[in-house]
This record gives sequence, C-alpha cells and structure tokens, in this order.
Amino acid sequence: MRAMILAAGVGSRLDPLTRNVPKPMVPILNRPVMEYLITLLRKHGFNEIMVNLHYLGDQIAQYFGDGSKWGVQIHWSFEDQLWGDAGSLKRQESFFRDETFLVIGGDDLTDMDLTRVVKTHKEKNALATIALSLVDDPSEYGIVLMNEESRITRFLEKPKGEVIFSNTANTGVYVFEPEIFELIPHGVFHLFGKQVFPLLLDQHMPLFGHLTAAYWKDVGNLKIYQQTHRDMLQGLVNVEFPLTEVRKYVWMGENVTIDPTAEVAYPVAIGNNVQILAGARVLENTVIGDDCQVEEGAVVQDSILWNGSTVMRNTHLERCVVGRDCRVKTNAAIFDGIIVDPGRSVNGNGSC
Repeated sequence: MRAMILAAGVGSRLDPLTRNVPKPMVPILNRPVMEYLITLLRKHGFNEIMVNLHYLGDQIAQYFGDGSKWGVQIHWSFEDQLWGDAGSLKRQESFFRDETFLVIGGDDLTDMDLTRVVKTHKEKNALATIALSLVDDPSEYGIVLMNEESRITRFLEKPKGEVIFSNTANTGVYVFEPEIFELIPHGVFHLFGKQVFPLLLDQHMPLFGHLTAAYWKDVGNLKIYQQTHRDMLQGLVNVEFPLTEVRKYVWMGENVTIDPTAEVAYPVAIGNNVQILAGARVLENTVIGDDCQVEEGAVVQDSILWNGSTVMRNTHLERCVVGRDCRVKTNAAIFDGIIVDPGRSVNGNGSC
C-alpha cells in the first residue's frame, strides 16, 4: 500500500527550535519524529511512501535516503513553494491513482492502528475517512460531528469561542480513494480542512470518521513537544524505544559514563556517548541526546538535551530544551528556556 507524509511545512509554532531543523526532524527521545511515522507505516503494510519537502527539505532527504534502512521505499517530492496539504497531494496524483491510500502529517507522534482506519474506510465505502481523536482544546484542530453510522455531518477548521461544537478533532490522518483528486484543483494552494472536506459535505459525498483512542499528538508547539517526551517516558505511547531499559524507567544508549557521585533519577533517557560528571544530577522526565555532557554539579530536570549539547558545571536547568551542539554556561539557572544557537554559550534567560 502507498502513503504520503506531509513534511513541507516551516514549523513556525516550534520556533526557535525549527530555525535550523525542519519540524519532521525534531527529535522525540533522540529519534526524528518522522522516523516513528515511517516505522508505523511499515508495520501496517505501507511500503511505498511519498514525502513532500520544502523548508530545509535536504536534511530530511539526506537522513532517510531511499528508506531501505526502514524496510520501505521513499519517493521525494521537492516543492518550490508551499501548496497546502491538498495541493501537495494533487501534485502526486499519478503516484496514487490505482488504489486506496493514506495521508499523514510529518510531525505527528502516534501509535494509531492504521490497519483499522483503512478497514473502517472500506467497510463504509467511503471516498474519504478522517481519523479522529478527543482533545481538550479543539480550537487548534478541525472538529467534526458524526451520525450513528460514523458519517461526518459537520466539519469546522480551527473553531473559536462559541462556534466550538465538539471536542472530536481531526488528527490529519486520512484515507482516500483516488477519486478524491477530481475535487482538488491543480497548481493552486489548497487545503483539506478549509476546502476539500467542506466541499465533500456540500455535495453529500461519503465522508466518514474513525474515532480512535490511540495516542496521537501533533508535535506543533513547545508545550506539546515537551509533553510528548513525558508521555513516552511514562509508557503512554506504544512505539519502539531507540534505547535499552537498563533499570525500571531508565533507558540508556552505548558508551555512557556516569560518575559514582552523580545521581540519575527516573524516568530518564540517556543517549549514546554521554558523560555525566561528578555530583551532577539528572532528574525525572529528562531526555539527553547523543554526545552530550552534564558537567560537575549541574542539575537537569524535566528537560530535553539535543545531540552534542553541554550543561556546564553548577548549572541548573528545569523545563528547558537545549538545541544541538549548544553549551549552557557555568552557574546559570534557567527555567522554561529554549537554547538553540549552536557553538555559543548561553546563560541567564535561556535565549541566544
């Protein structure tokens, strides 16, 4: 089966983390979020994957290559501008012309049973099926109403205030029949939520929903990005960890050096080639990337360190994200900070 991963977006809501890293490459537990998607797609029989690229797309293509490492075949669509999710799909019409196919966002973290979504789609003889999830804040998503047969009767993209009529949200996971292309114009910016789905409803075409209790998060802003790490560490996401569990709720890679006087609490995840020096404390809900160093007396709590970063001696980090190859200065105390400039030492308010 074939699928499309939408990976062209700029990721502005994750700024400044995405200034030098495209959103699908943002690490979740030391692995790009898109890697979890590819593994999920392969698990459910999607072995040919089209990926559209625009913003910093070369990084994505270089990392995943032809996909053979993950047991899939990846095809790349480099776009000269943003076309919208439906507009980007339209550009690949010939790739998807022969059979039912799936579309998923490149910044989603989910353990959704895609096989069941496709099964629902076929049982309902749907033209389009939307995977749905219950959310606390519907204003960030498209919301729907369904009848007793799971047919969608109302759809509204990112509602505000009094117009919020449901907390059943569009996850951005879609199953389509090739006939969907007849409803998408060629060569223009076009969106599923704003244009395609309302058109399906207006024309009374078979648009169905599949409500799932599976884990799903759109890793689109800093708060959710941090929460997905906590969820992973607490075992709420059924995905394969890239690290080994060396004791309960403590995962480590290879060549990790921990001084006998250092403290490692739980849950934490520590990548490859990491040094935790004398008196350092790595406390709960912390994820440390590869090739990192936590120096003498430093404290890291509820924070995420990307590959190659250093927390210098006697520094305290809490609820922070430290970007790739960054160094946090000695004796700094940073709370709720984002540190992103590689090669620079940072202190105080956590901005570069």
